[in-house]
Amino acid sequence: MDTLMTLFPLILMFAIFYFLLIRPQQKRQKKIREMHDNLQRGDKIVTIGGLHGTIDAVDEDTIILLVNDNRKLTFDRAAVREVVNPD
Repeated sequence: MDTLMTLFPLILMFAIFYFLLIRPQQKRQKKIREMHDNLQRGDKIVTIGGLHGTIDAVDEDTIILLVNDNRKLTFDRAAVREVVNPD
């Protein structure tokens, strides 16, 4: 019984860390992974560097963006921060 009472605070701390820190981070990573997997031509996006553009082509690991004056830039998929398509 004493062993259980000694371990209880450690188990409680682990549970609190899991629900407050680890689980929300996993949910955010899953949403980002889904967003990267669902990128398609014509999506308006913002990169992690703040560049706004429209996707012209999507490859397995890269995307090609159209920016001002029909200039094309190549980025990794991981560089996409968000999709800003108007609803």
